[in-house]
Amino acid sequence: MIIKNARIFSPDFTFVPGELSFEGEILTDKGSGQVWDVQGMMIIPGLIDLHFHGCVGYDFCDGTKEAFQAIAEYQARNGVTGIAPASMTLPEETLIRVFQNASDFQWDKGAVFCGINMEGPFFSKEKKGAQNPAYLKEPDIALYRRLQKAASGKIKLVDIAPELAGAEKFIAEVSGEAVVSLAHTTADYDTAMQAFAAGASHVTHLFNAMPPFTHRAPGVVGAAADAGANVELICDGIHIADSVIRAVYKLFGGEHVILISDSMMAVGLEDGLYSLGGQPVQVTGNRALLKDGTIAGSATNLFDCMRHTVACGIPLESAVRSATYNPAAELGVLDQMGTLEPGKFANFVIMDDDLKIHAVYIRGQKI
Repeated sequence: MIIKNARIFSPDFTFVPGELSFEGEILTDKGSGQVWDVQGMMIIPGLIDLHFHGCVGYDFCDGTKEAFQAIAEYQARNGVTGIAPASMTLPEETLIRVFQNASDFQWDKGAVFCGINMEGPFFSKEKKGAQNPAYLKEPDIALYRRLQKAASGKIKLVDIAPELAGAEKFIAEVSGEAVVSLAHTTADYDTAMQAFAAGASHVTHLFNAMPPFTHRAPGVVGAAADAGANVELICDGIHIADSVIRAVYKLFGGEHVILISDSMMAVGLEDGLYSLGGQPVQVTGNRALLKDGTIAGSATNLFDCMRHTVACGIPLESAVRSATYNPAAELGVLDQMGTLEPGKFANFVIMDDDLKIHAVYIRGQKI
């Protein structure tokens, strides 16, 4: 197939006029067969969400075929063609069941499964956020190994509070096989820098569940900037003020920002009472709160987060990179997706100047 008269997001992160061709599942240099004139609309790589929990009434940690399928299909309909769902702080036996089921599931419809983001249980009680404090643990390499075995090696990110006992040893040993991210932490600047020196390279939902960034105590945020770490940002209009979004892009540069949704099961549904990690969550609009007022994930999908990022003043090119190339590189799937280059999956979104989706393709199939 050939899609012509488009503005295509190129591998150098600019939009260029041209055409996009694919045969079967794969993008090609030259196409054949059907021709579609999109009359100047934009084509971008499918978005990749490496940190979200659920949508349309399902949570990744439900661990069922029905949940996995509903999640993959919802994401696909909304322009997210690659996913790395996140777990929660739960009992080991629950996580083993979820990870094993996710590894065994045939992810052949909807968004492409890129791996698992292991969020918890190695977190600080003081910054637990919506994580269940009953199951928090100090870093445990043996536990991680058991979970990674259950996941058949599909854990791509593992989150940790670096101030906990044994954290530095854990980071040094695990960082060679998964991205280690600082999260749900009380760490100061020096502790965070030691963690980055040991092999951590990522920060989970920047600013949330960590000490604030101040002029005398820069904390994890300042350390991440000095270490050149990649940082997640939830741009849903709730978690991060628009001014701070603009400041993060100035401080880190577009090459280090990864847009995430951190969405929970209420996304795609009406307001009401839902759950996250076994705890009740009240959702009103796109705000999700625990009973004590703690923000519990988001109620916004990644494409809407990207739209909000652009609306608050970030150039479209930077926002698209942060939702496509950057997460693909972090998950180690850049050889398959993240850019529109021959040989990669035909995963892409056709959208207009208002960032309204007109079509989504995954592995060459129109969704």
